[in-house]
Amino acid sequence: MSHESPSGKPDKKHIGGELIIPVAGVVFAIYYFSTIIDSPFEAQVSAFFVGTILMALVAVFILKSAISVIRGEADLSMEILLSARSFLPKRLALFALTVAFIIVVEWGGFTLTTFAFLALAMLLLSNGRNLKFVLILAASLAIGGYLLFIVAFHTRFPFGPFEHLMNRVL
Repeated sequence: MSHESPSGKPDKKHIGGELIIPVAGVVFAIYYFSTIIDSPFEAQVSAFFVGTILMALVAVFILKSAISVIRGEADLSMEILLSARSFLPKRLALFALTVAFIIVVEWGGFTLTTFAFLALAMLLLSNGRNLKFVLILAASLAIGGYLLFIVAFHTRFPFGPFEHLMNRVL
């Protein structure tokens, strides 16, 4: 449902911000395709299948968005991202956490870095509430990721202190 502006014309929907994640998804899929070249055939097929579905869905979304822009129902403004100023500090903090995760994961390893990222992100988004629940959930997800990706699938995720310790124990 569109609202009318003071001039009497219907307001356009600002969809530029909605395109950030799909475009990032395509960039990630292309990067992912480039990293599986030396992987076993089964991994290549699986990655190609998932990446192709992702790219097809993004193509449909972009086509739908382009049709809305051509019809004059929407524009590519990113006003929606910048209009809610109260969310901007959290968005910037979450972005900083993501960048820190990418930088630190090589040294800290997959499990500890994932735990820290998840715990800090959930605490940030919940305004520090439910500390015990957040820590238990972050630990469960990080250890579950370790067991699934590193132990079960032997994925080449970065090893850190936790992974090295577990290799000695196991």
